[in-house]
Amino acid sequence: MAVKGLLKAFSNDSAGGPASVASSEIQAKRLEVLDDFEQAGINWLWATDAEGRFAYLSEKAAENLNMPISEILNQPFTSLFENDPDNPDEKSDRPLHYQLSRRSKLHDLVVRRVPLTLGKEDRPTWWMISAHPKFDDAGNFQGYRGNAKDVTIEYQRKLEDSRLAEFDSLTGLANRHRMDNQLNGILGAFKAAGRSCAIMMLDLDRFKQVNDTMGHPAGDELLQQVATRLRKIVGDRGEIGRLGGDEFQIILPDIDDRGKLGEIAEKIVKIISQPYPIDDKSAVIGTSVGIAVAPYDGVEKDELVRSSDLALYSAKNSGRGQFRFYSADLKDEEEERRLLVEDLRHALDNDQLELHYQPVVRTDDHMVVGFEGLMRWVHPERGAVSPGVFIPIAEELNLINQLGEWALRKACTDALQWPHSVRIAVNVSAVQFANSGFPEIVMNALATSGLAPERLELELTESVFMGDSESIDNTFKILKELGVRLALDDFGTGYSSLSYLRSAPFDKIKVDKSFVDSCTQKDKNSAKIIAAIVSLSEALGMETTVEGVEAFDQFTLVCSKGARYIQGWIYSKALRIEEIEEKLGSGEFRIEPDGPDLYRPDRRTVFRRIGAIHEDHRYEVVMRDLSKTGARFEGMLGVPVGTQLVLDLGGGQLVICTVLRAKEAMVATEFETPLVSDGAGGLCTRHRVSPYDLAAAGMPLAALPPGNYPLTQSATDQKSKPKFMQVAI
Repeated sequence: MAVKGLLKAFSNDSAGGPASVASSEIQAKRLEVLDDFEQAGINWLWATDAEGRFAYLSEKAAENLNMPISEILNQPFTSLFENDPDNPDEKSDRPLHYQLSRRSKLHDLVVRRVPLTLGKEDRPTWWMISAHPKFDDAGNFQGYRGNAKDVTIEYQRKLEDSRLAEFDSLTGLANRHRMDNQLNGILGAFKAAGRSCAIMMLDLDRFKQVNDTMGHPAGDELLQQVATRLRKIVGDRGEIGRLGGDEFQIILPDIDDRGKLGEIAEKIVKIISQPYPIDDKSAVIGTSVGIAVAPYDGVEKDELVRSSDLALYSAKNSGRGQFRFYSADLKDEEEERRLLVEDLRHALDNDQLELHYQPVVRTDDHMVVGFEGLMRWVHPERGAVSPGVFIPIAEELNLINQLGEWALRKACTDALQWPHSVRIAVNVSAVQFANSGFPEIVMNALATSGLAPERLELELTESVFMGDSESIDNTFKILKELGVRLALDDFGTGYSSLSYLRSAPFDKIKVDKSFVDSCTQKDKNSAKIIAAIVSLSEALGMETTVEGVEAFDQFTLVCSKGARYIQGWIYSKALRIEEIEEKLGSGEFRIEPDGPDLYRPDRRTVFRRIGAIHEDHRYEVVMRDLSKTGARFEGMLGVPVGTQLVLDLGGGQLVICTVLRAKEAMVATEFETPLVSDGAGGLCTRHRVSPYDLAAAGMPLAALPPGNYPLTQSATDQKSKPKFMQVAI
């Protein structure tokens, strides 16, 4: 379209027409200047009619869009352009069509071309537009008159700069700055609406070992693979950020169901812990997850992040490879861990650690054929400290080699007193195995004790395959030449177990306890997996030991699947050396299986005070047993079967239940909604009473006692007489 069209569209811009009649020379000059202006591409001119359709557009602008003007005219402006939601400078959240409908002035507004417009070849395009609305003498809107220019190159550069400022350059995940802003914004908006938001904090276990043994490029590649796995797990449910190093954060808006959160966290732990292929090698790491949920665990960013940090420290210090929900009774785990590190050093220096031995029993005749040496630490003040807690600390402090050598020497020396047919198994960590001097340590332990090599069994997990494959193969070769036996522990929990069996000279496979725990459940495939592992072992000429058998239903099932060796509580827990020597006095050690008929993983014996609420009365009772589906408590007399109660388990956890049995002051109940795992071996409710709800009922948030949200009714509001008698326990 010629500039004449522009003049026609722009004619009579001032009220009443031109102030004076321009000479033909001035008109011609004006046309020439406008034409030069458009052809130079400094700025383009555009106009719309009252309905918002293009009435005019510079030819250069049409060329920029790769469209003929004939296809642009009469098209709505908003069919070609829209707001860019990623614009780092755009403060208004009002859509472009809203601003045009309000007939607002537009000043240096960046808009982007609507993708795939009119089916033409499309490319990313951004324009900066300015315009003012035009009205006639009667005040009727006539459309917009404006100018525009292409700012694609500058804008893309600005977007990239903005992206670099908010996203991690290595993984493409959000960085700490963006995650902090996101969390602040979400919590601020959700506080006003009374909505919930969960955050997960996680870091990687053994990541430093990958960097040290495989190099920093391998560590970078691993972090990228971790980011990819996290994206697949979380999907569009939330945003993932890398805060730095091996520390990650996940924001999950509108999720407060701890059942769902636990499932996500458990999936993260399992998927992140699978081997990573890097440069024809395999890296194995783990992760721990801490979870906090607003508004229950904090309503401000710093408060919520601290809660999730405390939950993460609890997960790591409880053995790693786990998740934890925040609870108000969590201590400062950082300080706890510092004290534990000091105590571990002292325990090693003062010979406070012990080895206990759990029997491995042959199912045919219930004879003990071996023992597994298990480290035990009984702290003078803390009591028993789990190996899952102090072994990872020993690895981080480079004490694991010292600890492992002590255990190996002690086990070989103790086993020398047993019958020659009884073997001893010792766990070897990946850090120990990676030590180039490990084979020499094994040789020295055998030589010092005089134990026959074939009686020593080294239990390894898949994590030993991380690192230099040539060094790993050499270590395997030396150990087999020594004549010691090798067992693959926790089999079936990783992706690459079959390749390990093919490449490493194992004598035994140990079936992981997780399969045994669920083998009697109808909706699980664990029984089939156990049968497949046993068959695979036999085909490869290996033995199989099934771990973690506790009840007779499990025992019967695994035996029917071909299990010949069992290690579990149905036979015995780990024993002190004195107990073993006493039982081996006759020269043989036979154990009859003994345990419950059925495995009940969800029933836990407890002893703690809770509240039992009936109508508008609260009774203080003592809970004795807790399972996913019910609880047994003591402290109420005269409660009929079928009575509905609400149990206050603390921390805003209210459970509706029905009385099934009542004998004297003991009451057994069934829950309306089952509990879920709290990640710490305990149980919790899916949902909690929101402090927002309590505040709406008249209680200020500041008055909320930590860890126990009281009822919305106070004692002074109770009007009816209590129907049951409370008994002091």
